[in-house]
Amino acid sequence: MAMARWRSSPVTWTQAILGTGILLLAVWVGLHLPQRSAAPASTASAHCPLPGVSQPAPQAGLVWVPGGTFTLGDSVYPEERPSGPSTVQGFWMDRTEVTNAQFAEFVRATGHVSTAERALDPSRHPQGTAPELLQAGAMVFKAPSHIPPHADVNTWWHYVPGAQWRHPGGPGTHILGRDHDPVVAVTFEDALAYARWRGRDLPTEAEWEWAARAASAAPMPDHEQPREANTWQGRFPVRDEGRDGHIGLAPVGCHAPNALGLFDMIGNVWELTREPFHPHRQAPAEPTSPQRRVSQRVIKGGSFLCSPDYCMRYRPGSRQAQDEDLGSSHVGFRTVLRGVAAPSGTTP
Repeated sequence: MAMARWRSSPVTWTQAILGTGILLLAVWVGLHLPQRSAAPASTASAHCPLPGVSQPAPQAGLVWVPGGTFTLGDSVYPEERPSGPSTVQGFWMDRTEVTNAQFAEFVRATGHVSTAERALDPSRHPQGTAPELLQAGAMVFKAPSHIPPHADVNTWWHYVPGAQWRHPGGPGTHILGRDHDPVVAVTFEDALAYARWRGRDLPTEAEWEWAARAASAAPMPDHEQPREANTWQGRFPVRDEGRDGHIGLAPVGCHAPNALGLFDMIGNVWELTREPFHPHRQAPAEPTSPQRRVSQRVIKGGSFLCSPDYCMRYRPGSRQAQDEDLGSSHVGFRTVLRGVAAPSGTTP
């Protein structure tokens, strides 16, 4: 029956062979080319041109942050409780978050293998940890189909073996065409290694917050969701409506900078700092042994997942803990350069 239909078809053998070849080629391409990321992708172009800078910098891409004294913290969540006056000296800071292209340059130059690409040491994790959680990987956000009860974060956060900076959504995802997106799924160790390669450092919490405030000691006006930032609009965690022009990560520099010329200090990705995390900024406990090490660092600024109905941490004074050895699809970083004089005619 099939043969009878084939013989009665007006399609010639040449056309049939050509069509079969095209079909086989399409199948091969589908199997061999990298797949698009399953992680939320920006709805805008993969590049937002940055304006030129008006002041000379010791290294490309840095902006001067003058020193000053201010009250660190905020009052929305308990861990933000304001502390006494904090004073920072002037320093230089990346005008944008470190991008995939910049991190790739570092990896090519040094051969650095990120934390999420290495096998985990079971001795550094609690006994009974599930085997899949001991595989190399990172945390990935995946929007659930419905709003879960009791705001269960396990509904939208998943540890994905194989997720890393080149594949931030896990195996089968990629960063091709995303050179200008902030690098994610990196850890404190990865970020610090990059900073040192550049001859720089990661910011302290006070430096980061002072820069996010645009070097102003004045109290922050309110806690409304900012319009000039990549945050979540819509019902979290089910649907990001993208009213700010982006769903998921945005390329760096797509929103207006603050008064110092720093882009994306609020939203897009959380940013790692050097600061050990201690709830309510209490003094750290004394080490119990010489081998004791810091296990969490302060991250600042919120991310594309922050929304008014769940995570209102899109503010300079917000802070949260991030495990040192755990990468995530919404955590990145930027670097600072200290000890280099301010540009002439500016406040030191």
